Amino acid sequence: MQSRYGVRPDHFTRLNTQEIRDEFLATDLMVEGAINLVHSHYDRFIFGGAVPTSGTLELENDDDLRADFFLQRRELGVLNLGGAGTITVDGEAYEMDRFDCLYVGRGSKSVAFASKDGGSPARFYLNSAPSHKEYPTTKNTQSQANKVELGDDEHANKRVLYQYIHEDGIPSSQLVMGFTELLPGNIWNTFPPHTHERRMEVYLYFDVTGDELVMHFMGKPDETRHIAVRNFEAVISPPWSIHSGAGTANYRFVWGMAGENQAFTDMDAATLGDIR
Repeated sequence: MQSRYGVRPDHFTRLNTQEIRDEFLATDLMVEGAINLVHSHYDRFIFGGAVPTSGTLELENDDDLRADFFLQRRELGVLNLGGAGTITVDGEAYEMDRFDCLYVGRGSKSVAFASKDGGSPARFYLNSAPSHKEYPTTKNTQSQANKVELGDDEHANKRVLYQYIHEDGIPSSQLVMGFTELLPGNIWNTFPPHTHERRMEVYLYFDVTGDELVMHFMGKPDETRHIAVRNFEAVISPPWSIHSGAGTANYRFVWGMAGENQAFTDMDAATLGDIR
């Protein structure tokens, strides 16, 4: 498991392109036959991918957690972005189709991932945050998620949000998780942008096909920078940073948050006149 440490906004403005990528961009998350995780020191958030091909992949403990097992003091959200698979939690198996989400509560000792077809494997995206309370392991399908339609074609930001783990959905200690899809002909996400000083966020971009890419914008509203992002790459967004993107074609992204509250609408808007 990699570790990424916090960066102050005044330090951020002095980083060059490669330094920004080294601090905030996570690549090689969806490696077949492996679990790859990144531990951000913003709100102690862990994210990564599990792509089982033959057999199962076990979510192993890491020495950095100083715990007896991975979820001793943590909770976990998993969204399947690939082929059909199975997640087994303490001996109970959950069938996971594409866009199914599983919340795994604090205290679960064993989590294992498997694919139904190793040639078309499940691609499990994992988000984990510290937890102060145990909540039941719960599965939701895409049809059970809260669907929110935003934007319009005129501003090229027409999109649909699917909220799974949130204050009015699957209950959690602090984790919030779901995904957004940009409709054909639309490219802008989370625009106009905002910040939320009370929690951090990680964006995993996916269904960025072929040679397409997304330009992810971050930084304080009056001091922005960008990162070029490809398929299955993730960006860590600090609480002080905007998080917005524009692609060369439509795409999807998973958002995961942790911090002081779970109110999805708790945000500090940045007007277009504020952006520099």
